[in-house]
Amino acid sequence: MTSELHKLDLGKPTEYVDVYTPSLLKGIARGPIREALGVTGPQLPFTGVDVWNGYELSWLNRKGRPEVAALRVTIPAQSSHIPESKSFKLYLGSLANSQFVSRQDVENTIESDLRLAVRSPVIVEVLPLDQLEGAAMHFTGESLDVLDVPVEVYEPDAELLQTTGAGAVRETVFTHLLRTLCPVTGQPDWGSLWIQYAGPEIDRASLLRYVVSFRNHQGFHEEAVERMYVDIMARCAPSTLTVYARYLRRGGLDINPFRSTKETQAPALRLARQ
Repeated sequence: MTSELHKLDLGKPTEYVDVYTPSLLKGIARGPIREALGVTGPQLPFTGVDVWNGYELSWLNRKGRPEVAALRVTIPAQSSHIPESKSFKLYLGSLANSQFVSRQDVENTIESDLRLAVRSPVIVEVLPLDQLEGAAMHFTGESLDVLDVPVEVYEPDAELLQTTGAGAVRETVFTHLLRTLCPVTGQPDWGSLWIQYAGPEIDRASLLRYVVSFRNHQGFHEEAVERMYVDIMARCAPSTLTVYARYLRRGGLDINPFRSTKETQAPALRLARQ
């Protein structure tokens, strides 16, 4: 996996291209990352999607006038690859001085190129900017951030997770204290986490300590969420579980992995700091 990462543009000086260049787009295999979590074989222990949002999308129309829009890309968790984030940014930047017949033409082009990169069907939506204004701006549930708990562990530790022994519950909680580090550059990735489950009650203080333990963890967004899902299932044995991270954007892109026992689509929302 390390040798594969060294081949990517992430963390390297880069020439920025603003003429359509689909070869800029590169994929990263999910397999080696998941094997480290004990997730192997074609049958995944979860369903879900990765939702990528882009806020720096622009191209030229047939008359050469610039157009701007937002981008939403939905990639199934079952895809064999994920887009490498810097290559995706560079690829989108290459559209800036290229002419397209219509917004639909841009959508179809990105969809076709991404499908090749991730080896899977994807959903691509090119959105008018005013469509963003109606998006929900908050998580439902109860905040873990009101808990004034001592924290000493800043690397993922599943043993921090505990149940209360109070029996089965159904609840939704969230925290804005999520931070992980890029595995290539070491740059911080900030985010918010939403967890919904049914089953033995999870001790909230232990859950917050566990989430904070990712603070110095070097891993891709998708890997971090899948690790949390696997750890919570193993330690707390919920009958249903959904783990959803909303990361802040870098380079005009945010990545929002969603993993669940049964739900296949992420809630349509955008947090205030995104």
